[in-house]
Amino acid sequence: MDNALLERLETVREAIARACREAGRPEDAVALVAVSKTHDGEAILPVLEAGQRIFGENKVQEAKAKWPALRERFDDIELRLIGPLQSNKAGEAVALFDVIESVDREKIARELAKEMTKQGRRPRLYVQVNTGEEEQKAGIATTEAVDFVARCRDEHGLQIEGLMCIPPADDKPGPHFALLEKIAREAGVAKLSMGMSGDYEIAIGFGATSVRVGSAIFGARDYG
Repeated sequence: MDNALLERLETVREAIARACREAGRPEDAVALVAVSKTHDGEAILPVLEAGQRIFGENKVQEAKAKWPALRERFDDIELRLIGPLQSNKAGEAVALFDVIESVDREKIARELAKEMTKQGRRPRLYVQVNTGEEEQKAGIATTEAVDFVARCRDEHGLQIEGLMCIPPADDKPGPHFALLEKIAREAGVAKLSMGMSGDYEIAIGFGATSVRVGSAIFGARDYG
């Protein structure tokens, strides 16, 4: 199993490098975020031993259960929250994560600002944009995103590093990636977290600076 896992990891790394070359970008221009949600420490360990250091988790409680022990063995892990954040989990998220990619509403911005001041810890922040305007999906509306980034900076004192999106499953992803890149330029942010297992190579062509890849590395998830 470890061999198959490591082969998939290497395949993804090679695909990222190839997509960067085809886009005329340096091969190291894009960070791979290995999405380890629903996978336990035993499943993650071979990927860590293969040199992967950036990981994405959807839930604060799940991440709390497995990452402290792994960090005792690997002290240079970068942990990213890529799932929706409840305001009552803001304190735990600030304490645990190095990057929070799902800043998507005013209440979250306020709670994060309060907790960052209280804890003296400042994880890097991304605003999640709902590029498909899907009612069931988290994220700030596209028409409000630039103003929201400005409010995060000016009213809450938050440094917004980038934007994140999850295109609708049935849409072609390219237009959503192009839209996020346009909003990022207007908002004055440099980083773009976009692209997952099925479309990360496309995202790189549209300027992604990080891609979130789970099943293409770890295989199909068992949701129990």
